[in-house]
Amino acid sequence: MTPSPDPLAGLDLAAAAAGKDAWLELAVAADHEAVEAVSEILSRAAPGGTSVEPAFELVEDGLAARVDFARPALVRAYLPVLSPEAVREAVRQADLELGHLQAFGLRPIGDLAARLVHETDWANAWKAHFPVLRVGRRIVIRPTWRRHRRQPDDVVLALDPGMAFGTGLHPTTRLCLAALEALADRGALDGARVIDVGSGSGILSIAAGLLGASSVLAVDVDPIAVEASTANARRNRLARRIRARDGSSPSGEGPFDLVLANLIASLLVQLADGLMADLRPGGTLLASGIFANREAEVVAAFEARGLVIARRWAEGDWVALEAVRLV
Repeated sequence: MTPSPDPLAGLDLAAAAAGKDAWLELAVAADHEAVEAVSEILSRAAPGGTSVEPAFELVEDGLAARVDFARPALVRAYLPVLSPEAVREAVRQADLELGHLQAFGLRPIGDLAARLVHETDWANAWKAHFPVLRVGRRIVIRPTWRRHRRQPDDVVLALDPGMAFGTGLHPTTRLCLAALEALADRGALDGARVIDVGSGSGILSIAAGLLGASSVLAVDVDPIAVEASTANARRNRLARRIRARDGSSPSGEGPFDLVLANLIASLLVQLADGLMADLRPGGTLLASGIFANREAEVVAAFEARGLVIARRWAEGDWVALEAVRLV
């Protein structure tokens, strides 16, 4: 078996640490069905979380995109370069765990790649990855640096994802947006009080606000995500309706009419009590980030706490659930 190349070869971590504004980007190309497992491995190396960029092709003269599931997605994570020794150990452990995953040979997974990124260069490094994207009938996600010809019924989210997860390109986010649109079509968002658990870039909070929610609390354990949610709320003129802060569920500010939780299956199970506590009787929980083979586990956790599954959305091997608290 040929050993994988050293991801840190040629990188001067000591100089990066001295500069105090450097991050180490870790990237792995992975089959869509391996994305969740790869994300979990990288998230252990980078507590700030991961982002997933599915392959896409540009359409409509480069102003929109179509996801190509036949090509691998790119999973990225970022570590602050404060201690070269700590970074080397985190990368060594991630590379080892990825090697174990690759050894199973279940789904194609590429080698771990690393590069240094400086905060001053961050925005420009990300811009090329995000086209204008239409989700569902009305929702349009427009990166702030791109143009879009608005149609009469469009609900346009101006988004600068920065270093926070949540761009609309990943199926888990698209499923949540489709579910939010369906709730809005039923009038369930009109005047609703909403909490977005693990808000990332704030994309779901903004969609809820634009679709009729009266107030949204966006919580995330990552301070970068809190900053991104706050900034994106301002960009969409929703600063008075969306408040972002550090935290998780239970928030201590419930109950809410709608709880949004675009996480991963293991976190949904772990936070099930808190999500239930944040939800009022008769309220709705929209949960996404669920890989199909973990759906039964999530459903069992929800039903054990008195939630009833009302609707299910699926895209590829990803699932989103609409659950209702009856009492």
